[in-house]
Formats: sequence, C-alpha cells, structure tokens
Amino acid sequence: MSTYPKHNQPEPQQQKPQQQKPQQYQQYEPRLFSSESVSAGHPDKMADQISDAILDELLRQDPYSRVACETLLKSDLVVVAGEISSQATIDVENIVRQTILDIGYDDSKYGIDGRKCRVIQAIDQQSADIAIGINEGEGIFSDQGAGDQGLMFGFACDETPQLMPAPIYYAHKLLKKLRQAYEQRQVPWLRADAKSQVTINYSPDHSVLSVPCVVLSTQHDPGIKHQEIQDFVIEEIIKKTIPHDYLKKCSYLINPTGQFVVGGPLGDTGLTGRKIIVDTYGGQGGHGGGAFSGKDPTKVDRSAAYMVRYIAKNMVASGIVKRCLIQVAYAIGVPEPVSIWIDDYGTAKCPPRELKEIVLQHFSLKPKDIIEHLQLRRPIYQKTATYGHFGQEGFPWEETNKTSCFH
Repeated sequence: MSTYPKHNQPEPQQQKPQQQKPQQYQQYEPRLFSSESVSAGHPDKMADQISDAILDELLRQDPYSRVACETLLKSDLVVVAGEISSQATIDVENIVRQTILDIGYDDSKYGIDGRKCRVIQAIDQQSADIAIGINEGEGIFSDQGAGDQGLMFGFACDETPQLMPAPIYYAHKLLKKLRQAYEQRQVPWLRADAKSQVTINYSPDHSVLSVPCVVLSTQHDPGIKHQEIQDFVIEEIIKKTIPHDYLKKCSYLINPTGQFVVGGPLGDTGLTGRKIIVDTYGGQGGHGGGAFSGKDPTKVDRSAAYMVRYIAKNMVASGIVKRCLIQVAYAIGVPEPVSIWIDDYGTAKCPPRELKEIVLQHFSLKPKDIIEHLQLRRPIYQKTATYGHFGQEGFPWEETNKTSCFH
C-alpha cells in the first residue's frame, strides 16, 4: 500500500471548460523531491574532514598556501595525496589521526582506530603550469587568474529560513540532531556513521506541503533490537526536528535492512569530494561537478561556488526573487568569468536582464576579489565538511548584507 498522500479529484462541474475557475492545489499529482545527507562518521565525509583539516592547518601558518589535498580511507588505511605548495610545516599524520579520533573512531572494534591506523602520504608541489596562471603578473593576464577551468552554481530559495531547499535542509538537520545524541551519549548504542533522506511534497508554486517519507539509517552496537532503534529515531530525532504538521502522513524507514553494525571505512571506502550533492543543494539548483574539500580558495571550484551562493542568497533575501540559480564559468589563468547566467524561475519582480546588470555592477567575480571579499584565506574549512557548505550560520557567504543592492 502506498504511504504517499492521496489527492482526490474534484467532481466534474457542469460549466463549460472555458468557464471553469481553477481551484488551488485540488487537481495535481504529488510533486515529490528527495535529498540525502550523511553524517560526520560516513567514510566519504571522514575523507572531506581530513582534507579540510590539513588545509586549515596550512592556512593557519601560511594564508597563501596552495592546496589540492585528497584523502582515501578503507578499513584501517588512510592515504593522503595531492599537490601542496606552502611555507607551512605540518604533521600530516598527526592531523589525520586527530581528525579520526574527534569523529569517534577510537577503538579497533569500529574497524579503524585513529591511534593505530596506517597513514600513507603521496604529496608533491603544485604544478608550475597551474601556478603561473594564478600568480599575479606571471601569466598572460596581469591579474590573478582562475586556478582551473570549470563551471559553478549558486542557488537560494525562500522555502526555509536559511534560504535553502527544504529536502536538504531537513536531511542535514536530522543528522545534526542525531550527532548531538551521539556526542551526549543519549543512548549508549549509537555509533558515528549515519545517513538520512527526506522527501518533500510540493505544491505547484513550490511551497512545502508535507513530508511523505523519511529514511534514516544509523550505525549501532551489535545486539540492539530494531524496534528500539526505530522508536528512538522516530520519537527523539525525526519528530523533534521536522514540524509536526508535515509528518501527518509520513512513512518512516529506519535502518531498512534491519541492521547497521558495520559502518565507517570498514563498511565502505571513503573518498574526498564524493558527496558533492550533499555538500550543495541536495540535487536542486545545479552543480558544476567540482568538489570543494581539500582545495584552497584560488580554486574557483570552491571560492566561486561560495560567491554565487552569496549573491543568490542576497538576491532572494532582498525579496526581488523567490528562487534564484546563478552559473559562472571560468578558464584557467583568466581573471574574469567567461560566462554568467541567472535563472529567476519566473519569480523576479523586475525584468530578468536587470538582475544580471545589478550583479555585474555590485559584485566582482574575479578570483582575487572573491577571496578578499569573503575573507577566504582563513582556516575555516573543516567546519564546512559536514552538513553542507551552504545554509549553515557563521560563514561569510551565508551573510545577507548586500540585499540593498537589489532594491
């Protein structure tokens, strides 16, 4: 039997079709959209956190460090590889171990123990061919250019207070609540790995109507009854996170296989940058394909994506649009983007071409200017590696201090 909401069709009316008046939300099929999130103890997110912890320590000592750091985890093995050019001196192995311990893997019974795991390093300096395009005055262009070609997206909408899409917003929020329960030992059997997935039923105008399905899988100690896990997750996590009115006809799928004891890098390989949709908008908006973690801000994959989120969020916060998607594209070594595209989804209160004119007038999209405006040469990145790079307070690209530009 389907657990999704049913919508009855209205009785046929006697008037001719051209005389009928539309009745809001009575005649439409459910518009369902789902997004997922993964916890700090998920192997891919462990890799992201390690890469960004290394980046943070490099920036702490040398704000002009050039970093492209990748991490691979499997069982008790951690491989750190990449290209790093910096005046800093860091202990990569110690950073790896401490990050793993902080996440909660401090016992071999979990498959990996931060104190005992094997750590392999394969790190070289940044390619001189890449550096010449970034260093001011060395490339074809005098200004600092982009660290690579590529395209980036920024998105914002008015579905939630953080101006994020509701599915990814609630998926993240569930795992933050679960992590809090884990850290506070609210129940003794919780382990660090977990995943969530939230389905939203939208109205035709993209308002949130309900949450017809929540999937949440959480790692646990052996021997715990499924009913105990299910009751705790539904009552203490889901119902205390998602508004009650949204859950009236919700189907809960908690640890759907019946057991989740083996997790973390013992259960699955972890790799930096593999959760790019979790990191951004949960599949809504757009994504250029470039990952964020482990990259210093000269990499436009990261810095330009932050900037266009900042612009889109301020645009929506100003009230001039309800939804906004911005794409920019760059060529390696070239300061200005090669293209800028803005989609207001038909919600703009002004001609769409004016939105682009406002953006070009008030926001610089040169890599150097982005870095300076958002103050990106600081050790702020490890905190971005869990629960999304967008929609969390405390980051400069989440500020709404430029709304006056759109009035």
